[in-house]
Amino acid sequence: MFDFIHYQVRDVMTPNPVTVRPTSRLREVEAIFSDNDFNGLPVLDEENHLIGMVTKLDLLKAFIFTEVCKVPPYLVIMERSVSSVMNPELDTVDPEMPLTRVLGLMVKTRFKSLPVMDEGVLVGIVAREDVLKALARAAEGLLPDRLQQ
Repeated sequence: MFDFIHYQVRDVMTPNPVTVRPTSRLREVEAIFSDNDFNGLPVLDEENHLIGMVTKLDLLKAFIFTEVCKVPPYLVIMERSVSSVMNPELDTVDPEMPLTRVLGLMVKTRFKSLPVMDEGVLVGIVAREDVLKALARAAEGLLPDRLQQ
């Protein structure tokens, strides 16, 4: 398990993640989630700056029943824009951050995935599953690929 301290975000992240725009429709997000089983998607503006994340939970929140709307109109809601449900408050990580810190951040924030930024540019995404795989590899005594000889 000691080998886990050698793991960094870059060792496990998914590079070049699928992204959406704030103007993307919720139906598009739902289709991406369905096809890929992602937990969340980074939201980029027209200049490709990271401005938020949209998660499966955000999508579900769009359907909350209210006193005004007892039965949310599915097709109408699915035409709403990502900007109407996305979370603009972000925690990001950099490629060289130790996974020990990422693990702590994920536990503290309960985020299932975090955008990976390098010098202000989105370069990847790291998910809980990535951290769990690294823990399992470390338990087997395996170092990150970049450190193996």
